[in-house]
Amino acid sequence: MSASRSLVAPTSNPLLERALLDKLHKRSLTCGSFGELEPLAVRLGLIQNTLKPRLRDPQVLLFASDHGLAVDGIAEAGRSTRDQVLQVLHARSPLTVFARQQGIALTVVDAGVADPLPAHELLLVRKIAHGTRNARVHAAMSLEQAHAAIRAGMEIAEAMPGNVALCAGLGVGADVSAALVLARLSQVPLRHLLWAGPTMTEATLAQLLLVAQSAQGRHRGVAEPVEVLAAFGGFEIAMLVGLMLAVAAKRQLLLVDGMAACAALRVAQRIAAPVTDYCVFCRSHGRQNLDHALGVFHASALLELGMDSIDGTGATLAWPLVKSAAALLTDVAEGDEPGPSRPAALDAAPAATPATAGDSVR
Repeated sequence: MSASRSLVAPTSNPLLERALLDKLHKRSLTCGSFGELEPLAVRLGLIQNTLKPRLRDPQVLLFASDHGLAVDGIAEAGRSTRDQVLQVLHARSPLTVFARQQGIALTVVDAGVADPLPAHELLLVRKIAHGTRNARVHAAMSLEQAHAAIRAGMEIAEAMPGNVALCAGLGVGADVSAALVLARLSQVPLRHLLWAGPTMTEATLAQLLLVAQSAQGRHRGVAEPVEVLAAFGGFEIAMLVGLMLAVAAKRQLLLVDGMAACAALRVAQRIAAPVTDYCVFCRSHGRQNLDHALGVFHASALLELGMDSIDGTGATLAWPLVKSAAALLTDVAEGDEPGPSRPAALDAAPAATPATAGDSVR
């Protein structure tokens, strides 16, 4: 899909929503209430425009890239981006194991890892460059690179065999880059998006703020979403933007996990506002900056387990709940009759007007 043809339609449909709620109410009369699964089931029905949503071939797409800001000492001591990718590829990460247990395909996308990676069946190389530049000195990427990364994300979405994308980002410096993007495109103070919680020392927060505020000042006049992405973002965030726009345009489901994914969603939302209609939010850690990132979308995570793991892990664990919500509408028997897939009045209803991404993305 070319970006100029990317159309994202809102899922709002009062007739269908009423029919979905009625169907769930009838279920509750004989089977009891299913709590938070019910609004999730309604969302799935609205996304697929049916009373019987069907989810197939879910795929974790983990986009990895290095960030030029990391040279300023913003990263905690630990593994390089390359090492983190190898840990996922060789099943030394719970993310890989959980995905396999749940029957979820896993692809790690090299969007811009600085160091070379060996070939692997789970690795897709779409490298834009060997990491972004330092946003304190230059734009993190050129506009041409930003558009190329968005297009790459769209192409990956087009090649997906199923209709569910569990999406996350990975990379040293990724959270600071995401915080900069979110701060510029929302009303959330940068400090809130950097503060991980009581485990972060004041000295660490002060260093992060020094670096991030310097980058903010360098690009103080940038406001248009793709320009903000180019100024502060990572290649993983840019590819996630394209993926989200293309998945939503196909009326498919997005499971959004982590700071990088939230930053990408904010950019995508500014390009085509209805993209958030297609999202279920997940989390793989309990850090407070992610609370503020989710707050940008007035959202909370579907599943809160108090983990502190790599982004994408929470999405794999939330998948059974999502699958169960769809089954509640689709697979629970309705007496002797299979039941309709659409309410009778729906075919006569006017179609929703899609929002276009063409004005903001080449």
